[in-house]
Amino acid sequence: MDILHTNTNGTAVFLRELISNASDALDKIRYNSLSDASVLDSEKDLKISIIPDKANKTLVIQDTGIGFTKSDLVNNLGTIARSGTKQFMEALSAGADISMIGKFNP
Repeated sequence: MDILHTNTNGTAVFLRELISNASDALDKIRYNSLSDASVLDSEKDLKISIIPDKANKTLVIQDTGIGFTKSDLVNNLGTIARSGTKQFMEALSAGADISMIGKFNP
């Protein structure tokens, strides 16, 4: 199956999305390691590898992060570059407390 042409018209957009997803997986494991250092026991070297296979004309995008849960897949699969702006505006309209935005405590 030709994934690049099935899911998007732009090969570069799709490739950037895969790399962005790998970066998100690294962010997720970094965040989880703050409360549970054991999540880094199997792989302490957080990285994204892009492995070309010229013979098969493929690229393998591989990361050492934490992947999607089933819920993440349902909510995000097929979504390119969702910023969260819509959810933020909906929460704001529903009366969400935004008084802490932009305030950082030491």
